[in-house]
Order: sequence, then structure tokens, then C-alpha cells
Amino acid sequence: MADRNASASSAGKGRTVSVSQEPVTSVLKGGDVPINDSGREWNSDEEVLAALGYRPEFKREFTLWTTFCVSFAVLGLLPSFATTLWYGMGYAGTAGMTWGWLVAMVGIQSVASSMAELCSSMPTSGGLYYAAAVLAPPGWGPLAAWITGWSNWIGQVTSAPSVNYGTAAMILASGSIQNPSYVPTNYQTFLLTVLIQCIHSVMASFPTKWIARVNSAGSTFNIIALFVVIILIPAACDRTSRGLSRFNPSSEVWGNIYQGTDYPKGVGVLMSFIGVIWTMSGYDSPFHLAEECSNANIASPRAIFLTSAVGGVAGWALQLIVAYTVVSIPRALNSDLGQPFAAYLIDCLPQKVALAILSLTIIAGFAMGQACQIAASRVTFAYARDDCFPLSRFWKHVNTHTRTPVNAVWFNNAIGCLLLLLIFGGEIAIGAIFSIGACAAFVAFTLPIFIRVFFVGNRFRPGPWNLGRYSIPIGVVASAFVILMVPILCLPSVTGSDLDATTMNYTALVYGGPMLGVLVWWVVDARKWFKGPKVNLEHLMHGRDEQAMEIAGAEGAVLEGKGDDRSSSSDVPGEMPAGKQVGDMKPGGL
Repeated sequence: MADRNASASSAGKGRTVSVSQEPVTSVLKGGDVPINDSGREWNSDEEVLAALGYRPEFKREFTLWTTFCVSFAVLGLLPSFATTLWYGMGYAGTAGMTWGWLVAMVGIQSVASSMAELCSSMPTSGGLYYAAAVLAPPGWGPLAAWITGWSNWIGQVTSAPSVNYGTAAMILASGSIQNPSYVPTNYQTFLLTVLIQCIHSVMASFPTKWIARVNSAGSTFNIIALFVVIILIPAACDRTSRGLSRFNPSSEVWGNIYQGTDYPKGVGVLMSFIGVIWTMSGYDSPFHLAEECSNANIASPRAIFLTSAVGGVAGWALQLIVAYTVVSIPRALNSDLGQPFAAYLIDCLPQKVALAILSLTIIAGFAMGQACQIAASRVTFAYARDDCFPLSRFWKHVNTHTRTPVNAVWFNNAIGCLLLLLIFGGEIAIGAIFSIGACAAFVAFTLPIFIRVFFVGNRFRPGPWNLGRYSIPIGVVASAFVILMVPILCLPSVTGSDLDATTMNYTALVYGGPMLGVLVWWVVDARKWFKGPKVNLEHLMHGRDEQAMEIAGAEGAVLEGKGDDRSSSSDVPGEMPAGKQVGDMKPGGL
């Protein structure tokens, strides 16, 4: 980094080196030079961010470990598994939980690896949205960013409500276990979930250092609780008291596909992937926290890869434990407790042990919901910074005391509370927020990967963390997996005369409706003013030989003397206005 800093100094205090000298794929052209008007020298992370077109606004108080902690907390294996057990077990039984999980993880790890490569090249809070804009063919960047951004935001804004709904359901199920005469009402579930939402919003509004510490503790608890549960369930399993073998035979666990849908068993296994996909959809968080992470173009992609890999292995271990100890799949799915994981625990464990595991899962779920709220707020901030939302000037405001996007936190909280009104529509209606989150997230995850694989070619500049020659093959696997799964996620579990309003899968409506509205908005109005990510710092565009010499320092002394006047584009020939957008420029450094 010393050489780059020396080059920056030679070009004059108040500016950094050319974009072409940074390991980024940027909205700025390769010969462009961001201007440093902060009055201090940028560090390496800030230079990379400036090369992407953004002024540093956050304190970089996240490390690889704390970023991984937030990401792993968002992943929340134990509460995610408990919340989505109805899908994983209900559609294909233990076969979908064992070898089905392994098949799904091939596609999921491919998506995570390709995303990590993009993150290393473009470590900014805009994440996938920024990548789609920069990588898209000329003229298509704004539309690609528009679709990716809105799909990602829908996935993010539904994550905390869905997690908190699952946590609230487990809390109330614990009450039913203690008092069998107690049956939770929709009204009680709604109020408890909203309360958890608001607590998380308060926590997400605190300074970054505090948030990092809380999430580190929460993620550590998640990891410990996961391993405690993996050990405790087989150790305390009392199936023998019910006249059963201690564990289910392997031939039944691996070979018996439970017919939980009206479709062929193979389709049922694919439908069970919703549990895997939703559980494993939090690994994009390090991308959105990149502007708050030190050594971001290495630490953030590593956190993405490790979150998916560690989560996949640990999650599969939990799936195996449950598959080998479940007593009755129909009884777990149809219990009056209204929570399959709680019903499963009561079926195979002593009540005190079951309640202890449920308590660990509830605490882990609380930590997961708070991490989801943080990640979603950063996405909202990044998109509001580029004026994607109505009243964006409010949502992109960074609180002067906490240095965090507090307004974005509470904007997401309001949207989440409105989504929770689906509770009053019944289990099928509120269940849609899980498949919506999975569908929306994976569409957003894969669109820039798809563009990278099929449209970019050699125009992509890899960052320091990259897949090398395996980049394209892994990207092809990732794209194929998501193209297959998106329609599967929209299928109802029943067909024919059994299909009615109470059994319909509303994913296509609740996700497709807003996305259709977003596309109509684009055609009618947004295409006229939305041009993609907005550059928010001043920069010089060097396209002529004599201007290029300035970078080498030939005119450094003159430019240094004019350092205080660079806010005026008339003073510096060739300068690009600070509000210039990606739609008006070709991807730089390619």
C-alpha cells in the first residue's frame, strides 16, 4: 500500500490515485482520479471505496471476525432450522433433510463463492445492486440495478419480520407446553412479534462499535447453542420409552421420501429446498457491511464464503440429528402447538430438556432478528443514497451522534410491522414471507452473477479474493441452480380440487406483485431519472495524455496549490460533476 500512497502524494495532496490502479470494477473510468477533499490522507480501504465513487461515511470498526459474526447471526442456523422445519420435513421428510440438503448446498455454495468474488472487486454497501449496474451491457445498467436493488430490498425487509415471527411462535409454543390449555391467538402473536421488531430497531440504532460487540456476543451464543443442541438431542433422546429404537434406521432416514405434496417425490425434494435456501440466505450481509469493515476487499469476501461453508456443514449436522430422532413426521407437522420444531422436541425428549433446547433456540432467534435488522438497514441506506426510494433524503441520513443510518432502521421497521399483518390471514398467508425472502434474495444474489458469467467476459477486474479459472464454471452452476429453484419456490403443495385460497402459495403474488409494480414504475417514470449508483464525491476524468501526466506528478505542485478550489468544476478541466451516474459512464478500469 505504500507505493499507492506515494503515488497519491505525488499527484498532489487532496486526491488519490487513478481508478485503474485499484483492484476494483467501478462506475468510474479507468483513468479517472477521485478527489480527496477530507483534509487528511485516505487509508487503503478509503482509497478503494473512493475508486468505486463513494466518499467514506462510516467508521471501519468491523473486522473479519465481527463481520462473520453478523453474517452468521443473520444466518441463524438453529432458529432458521426451527422456523422452517415445516418446509424441509413437510415436503420430503428425512430424505429432503439429509441428501437433499447436500444437493442444495452445491448450488448455494456456488452462489456464495461467486458473490464473494464480486464483493472483493466492489466492496460497497450497495453490494449486488452496484455490481449489476457496473457489469450490465451498455445501456442496461440502470435497469439491472433497479431490478436487483428492489429484489434484494424485498428480501432484506422481510427477513427480520419472518425471523421475529418464528421467535414469537416459539415463545408462545413454550407457554402451551407449560400450560396445555393455553392456545395462542393471532393477536397475541402479532403483538409479541411487533414488540421484538421494535426492540431490535432500538438496538440497531446504536453506534457501530456497540453493534459489532452485541452481534459478536449474539453470534458466539448462536454457535455455542447450535453445538449444545447437536450434542444434547441424541444424548437425551428417549424414543426407547415409547417402544421405539433409539434412532431411526439409515435406510428409512436416507431412502424414505415423505409424500408431503401432490407432486412426484422428486419435485417434493426440490420444494423442500426452501428450508435450506431461506436458512442459508444471510451470507450476503458482509457485502452490505463492507464500508464499515477494515481490509474490506479481503475480509468481506472471506466472511461471505466462510458463512456459507461453515453454515452448510453445521446445518447439515443438525438436519441429520433431527432426521435420525424424529418420532412421527405427521404429528410434528400437525401438532396443536403450531410450531413443528417444538412438537418434534416434545415427541422425542423429556419435557425439561425440550424446553431448555427451545429456550436456547429462542435466544438465538432474538440475536438473529437483530442482525437481520442491521443488514437490512444498510441496504436501505445504500439504495436511498442513490435516490431509489420516495423521500430518499430522509432514509439516507446518517445520524451525527451514532454514525449509523437510524432513519433507515425505522423505515424498515415500519414496513416490517405492516407485513406482519399477514398473521391475521392465517398460517399460509404469513408463511409467504419465508418463500418471498428466499425467492427475492436469490434473484438479487444471482442476477449480477448471471451478468458476470454471460455478458461481461474479460471486462471484469477481479479483486484480491477471486476464484481464478473456476470463476465462470462456478457462476454457471450458481445461475442454473437459481433458475431452477425460483419457479419451484412458487409451487403450492396441493393441486386440483384441493387447491383453494387456504392452500395457495402466495409467493408469486406477494413477491411478483411488488416487482411488477416496480417494473411498471420503471417504464412509466423511473427510467427517466434513475441512472444507477450515484457518485457522491468529486473526481477528475483524465482522458488525454497531458491530463494523464498529472497523475504521474508532472503538474502535482500546481494542483496542490489549487487543492482548496477543487469543488468547482470550472477550475479543473475535465472534471465530472459530483452527481454523475453510472448510466452516463461506461464501467471503468476494464
